[in-house]
Amino acid sequence: MSDDVYFYDPDEGHGLAHDPFKAIVAPRLIGWISSLDGKGRPNLAPYSFFGAFASKPAVIGFCSEGYKDSIRNIEETGEFAWNLPSHVLAERMNRSSASVPPDVDEFALAGLTAAPGRNVSAPHVAEAPAALECKLTQIVRLTDRDGGVMGNWLALGQVVGVHIRREFLRDGRFDTRAAQPVMRAGYRGDYARIGEMFEMLRPA
Repeated sequence: MSDDVYFYDPDEGHGLAHDPFKAIVAPRLIGWISSLDGKGRPNLAPYSFFGAFASKPAVIGFCSEGYKDSIRNIEETGEFAWNLPSHVLAERMNRSSASVPPDVDEFALAGLTAAPGRNVSAPHVAEAPAALECKLTQIVRLTDRDGGVMGNWLALGQVVGVHIRREFLRDGRFDTRAAQPVMRAGYRGDYARIGEMFEMLRPA
């Protein structure tokens, strides 16, 4: 083993002050998910594990550690929206992460506007630079390598509507730098935002 590399087997523990996994797989876009429950009550919550999985058609997904309101709502209605949390919305996004009863409206709690969906019933954050309306394709409960059931639920949805605030469109392109997405960057309170960007095209 090289002295230049620290190696550990996760089954035996990392041996560090804090588990580095979430800091290594970082930064990650935040899955800021809005939904309605079966009674029509809104829910808004950020999730650390989020990503895009396909483009034609567009499919996005987030994973919940624990069976939380978002997963239950999406199972009941088959719909959700993802909202891009910008740097200026970071504090309000964080407020929406509070553990509150299902009848508490996180939009109101965080001082955000719930804009109505166009192709789904789920509302989205009006102040977000962009939002994606989604129809559920599947919810998968994760298993470990031995087939053991985990307490994690992955929800995947096909994008059926896209909202972009016009101030973030430049020459027909979404201006990611101007939107300044907030991203998770590791430990308890670590976040990141976009710094330098560069272009590198795939070889022909």
